[in-house]
Amino acid sequence: DLGRSGGGGILLYGPPGCGKTFIARAVAGECKARFVAVGIHEIVDKFWGESEKLVHALFEDARRRAPTVLFFDEFDALGGGRGRVESQFWKTLVDQLLQEMDGVQGKNEGVLLFAATNMPWNVDAAFRRPGRFDRVLFVPPPDESARLGILRARASKLPGGDTLDLAKVVKATPLFTGADLVALCD
Repeated sequence: DLGRSGGGGILLYGPPGCGKTFIARAVAGECKARFVAVGIHEIVDKFWGESEKLVHALFEDARRRAPTVLFFDEFDALGGGRGRVESQFWKTLVDQLLQEMDGVQGKNEGVLLFAATNMPWNVDAAFRRPGRFDRVLFVPPPDESARLGILRARASKLPGGDTLDLAKVVKATPLFTGADLVALCD
């Protein structure tokens, strides 16, 4: 049980590498829900009308196999402002996505939506109204204690990692993301 009525979702935003996907995946795990990551390439088809069918099929599968967490990454590429999009193709695709989020074709009970973006200001306001992505959550770079935890976990796998002065590294990495810290250790 996702602890919510049908519909609605959470828009996660923040710099790349801060754990937006990890948060959505963790929520699915905590809720014992199926996690489905959706990339834009999976729902955009070059043939007219096919993308709308793909979006519909995605939501129908999520409804049928609920509880499901649907996670849309790089959402600004898909949910960009319809006023800025000149193509009728994008307008009809966005309209289909909005209809599916509203449960026009079927109830979304047991389906939780997450979307991630680095640029929330590029997401059409229609997606951010109540019942759609009505919660917006900033996912910042990790603070000192989180950086220390990430470094400890990664350094423990390195030869001699237990001898490193990680407090010094934490102080020298104030703007590092989780992905930056992993790369540093690697």
